Amino acid sequence: MIYLDNAATSFPKPESVYQALDRFARTSLANPGRAGHRMAVAAERSLDAARHALNQYFHGDAPERWAFTLNATDALNIAIKGIVNPGDHVVTTDLEHNSISRPLHALEQAGVITLTRVVSSEGYVDAGAIRRAITPATRLVAMTHASNVLGTVQPIDEIGRLTREAGALFLLDAAQSAGVVAIDLRTARIDMLAFPGHKGLYGPTGVGALYVGPRTDGLIRPWREGGTGGDSSSPGQPRHLPYLLEGGTPNVLGVAGLAAGLSWVANHEPDALRRHEVDLLQIVVDWAAGSEGWKIAGRWDPATHVGALSLIVPGDLSPQDVGAILDTSFELAVRPGLHCAPYIHRNLGTFPDGTVRLSPGAFSTPEDVLAFTTALAEITAGVL
Repeated sequence: MIYLDNAATSFPKPESVYQALDRFARTSLANPGRAGHRMAVAAERSLDAARHALNQYFHGDAPERWAFTLNATDALNIAIKGIVNPGDHVVTTDLEHNSISRPLHALEQAGVITLTRVVSSEGYVDAGAIRRAITPATRLVAMTHASNVLGTVQPIDEIGRLTREAGALFLLDAAQSAGVVAIDLRTARIDMLAFPGHKGLYGPTGVGALYVGPRTDGLIRPWREGGTGGDSSSPGQPRHLPYLLEGGTPNVLGVAGLAAGLSWVANHEPDALRRHEVDLLQIVVDWAAGSEGWKIAGRWDPATHVGALSLIVPGDLSPQDVGAILDTSFELAVRPGLHCAPYIHRNLGTFPDGTVRLSPGAFSTPEDVLAFTTALAEITAGVL
């Protein structure tokens, strides 16, 4: 199978990640606890070490500000539902994955918040449009860093500055950018950062992280209450981080894999990984420009792009047809459909069928991508 679906989950993982998962599962997979036996203490230390590594990599304020989550969706729900209050106004965009759109929609439908969705142009959000959408009641600006449909990277430094000047909090979904685009939490004035471990950081599924900066202190509430290992006596969730946001047993094995993936990414330089993926997409962009009918969704700018690209299917075939044929006849894995981001597909005019998205990864090759374009040419030869 030629795997070109890394925007969904990166595959394969670096060998060092597989080794770390195997080693940890065989020797250290205990329930973390600061007052437990030596294996429990070692498991807790592995969590602490991962927090330190994340804090250093993303230039956070302190390791304890990193809470481990189930995935990016979990992290975004913790952030949104832990911060907004009745009567608040929230600004978001039409680029968002449902992990932002659905919690905000539910809160709006329940009458808890008012919501403004800023419309992008060719996959890019104008920072000025974000600023104009902010009102005195705006509590939160919640948006993606890189579109999971189009791969377009947003101007977060400027948006973060404007949001901070307006007195609102800035929540960034880095599901498609963590590991391939440099993120400096302080420079970009990001108050909360959410991402999964299983995409650009090359960890396993079932683990993610949420960073909560100093401006959230005293504001964010726990979305989930439960055991925290070190504090069992208080009737409510401990008020200190990260345990305020970490009710229940964490996925210690997943965190071990995430830490190994983060180390591998740091050693291989994120921008070099991004350039590799974008160079592979350039092959597809050039092919589409010379084809009959195939179009690239959004504006192509290699300097502000990550390794995800959507193609608009020509002729009578649907994206689902193309995806199924690529899978069964050519052993190529891509992602057809709406990609859990219906608002941007409405903007593009590709709703309800969506597009065909390919997303190469660190281990993809030019030959893989050429096999993809060759297959597309064969599929559509008799359709146009």
